[in-house]
Amino acid sequence: MDFVKLVEAYGGVGIRVSKKDEVEGAIIKALEINNLVLIDFRIDREENVYPMVAPGSSIDIMLESE
Repeated sequence: MDFVKLVEAYGGVGIRVSKKDEVEGAIIKALEINNLVLIDFRIDREENVYPMVAPGSSIDIMLESE
């Protein structure tokens, strides 16, 4: 799903981040906008970002390691 397009369809601002060096700029830009902002961070599966939430699970049931 294209979350950036979805939030824009509702009048918000969507920002897509696909590289680590874009993170800081995206956060700064989002804080300057006086509107609903969604930042779509594109992360490779191999990055193993923790904690993770398994598909279909509640946010309070997190995977803390592999």
